[in-house]
Amino acid sequence: MDHLFHPFSGKRNTVFAKNGMVATSQPLAAQAGLDILKQGGNAIDAAIATAAALTVVEPTSNGIGGDSFALVWVKDKLHGLNASGPAPKAISADKLKQAGHKQVPVFGVLPVTVPGVPAGWVELSRKFGKLPLKDVLAPAIRYAEEGYPISPVLGKFWGLAHKKFKETYTSEEFAGWFETFAPTGEAPKIGEMWSSPGHASTLRAIADTEAESFYKGELADKIDSFMKQHGGYLSKEDLESYQVEWVEPLSAHYKGYDVWEIPPNGQGMIAQMALKIFEQTGDTKWQDADTLHRQIEAMKLAFTDGKAFITEQADMPVDPQHLLSEEYASKRAAEIKDEAMMPEPYELPRGGTVYLAAADAEGNMISYIQSNYMGFGSGIVIPGTGIALQNRGHDFSLDEAHPNYLQPGKRTYHTIIPGFLTKDGQAIGPFGVMGGYMQPQGHFQVVSSTVDHQLNPQATLDMPRWQWIEGKTIHVEPEFPNYLVQALIRKGHTIQVLPDGGSFGRGQIIWRDPETGVLQGGTESRTDGSVAAW
Repeated sequence: MDHLFHPFSGKRNTVFAKNGMVATSQPLAAQAGLDILKQGGNAIDAAIATAAALTVVEPTSNGIGGDSFALVWVKDKLHGLNASGPAPKAISADKLKQAGHKQVPVFGVLPVTVPGVPAGWVELSRKFGKLPLKDVLAPAIRYAEEGYPISPVLGKFWGLAHKKFKETYTSEEFAGWFETFAPTGEAPKIGEMWSSPGHASTLRAIADTEAESFYKGELADKIDSFMKQHGGYLSKEDLESYQVEWVEPLSAHYKGYDVWEIPPNGQGMIAQMALKIFEQTGDTKWQDADTLHRQIEAMKLAFTDGKAFITEQADMPVDPQHLLSEEYASKRAAEIKDEAMMPEPYELPRGGTVYLAAADAEGNMISYIQSNYMGFGSGIVIPGTGIALQNRGHDFSLDEAHPNYLQPGKRTYHTIIPGFLTKDGQAIGPFGVMGGYMQPQGHFQVVSSTVDHQLNPQATLDMPRWQWIEGKTIHVEPEFPNYLVQALIRKGHTIQVLPDGGSFGRGQIIWRDPETGVLQGGTESRTDGSVAAW
């Protein structure tokens, strides 16, 4: 039986509920969040439970050693959490260049930055949670200890990763990955059971100590020792000094709605910039080539500028608010013509992840995202712990003139972004699309489908997506209408129709009716997505 064989087109309806809802990419994780809601937890507790479970039941996309961000709606106010970690204090661009590196490596100990995930869970729990962290992490611990059957898309990507890593992860530092994620010598297959006792032990230590063990105790010692043994720079001192940051979310007004994102070092404002540019280019029509052309061009301009300027706010050469201004949008919109362009960065004024959304009956909502970056991340797993460390440092530049230049203790440009939508000061709800540089493009397409075309959450997520890659190259999904492909080619775009939708992101949406409190959720059909509700 082939669980990845789908000979017929499927249809999934929007899920409605009143008491609570969790939407994410893995059914067991969504159920973990729902269980916490039913135990008296709120949306924030449910999100933490789901996020912790995802490190176990979808390790192909995230882990305990990654970063996270959240937008939290509580008592009619939106709060932003940045739980991304900085580069180690002992690392420098000069050290890497002297070692012969022209860029920060993709795999190994060198791209590892301070993990923010455990600290993010603790901070969310302390500030907004109702239940003890021990109770909230219990479902994840149980899945790690007792095991669970591998779901279809999870099995697919686990197998692909193992095949690649057998060729890539050949040195001793990667032994922990194979011991943890391929204990039999092969990746677990669809329907097979997999467990991780070390992962369970680590989650229990995080729960019992509110992550003190991870940042200051036994787990920190294990990370420090491993890094010293293998020539890494991350140290116990880096872990001990780490703190998450509460930030003011950024908003951009689009056709009567406010679109909210986490400010830099995240790339969320790229979606906002693209929406502002596109809004100034003319009318929006359904399944129309000219509309799509203008959307793509707006995204190209916003992305080019985002990659050129976004890093830690203190190091950005331009105020983020300028990039969300009408002045910026109008200047960039004026550059969009009938023919596809090769974008260049804006002239400054003088002077990829797992995503989840959760909501409860009290009106609390959370948009939450966490990631190890490139699938399993750096390929480094601390032996016996299940801690897979991220490779977020790969995005740093070794060019001293670039705003995202690698410096000790600096946070890099970050791809993972939670989104949130409001209208007239009232919450509409959380949304997100994970997947590296697809994320702001996914946010843009979700907002446009919702606001411009009034699509329901599930239809919004099911709509065939496009993705700008570079220059004039655009990838589209297999279901993308051919007449639109042909029309975009005539406008100068280089269109590549991909064989599947795996690289087009995985989204979740929960909208709330402000008058009735009724929740409506959509989940991702491109993965093992699920909406758990009651």
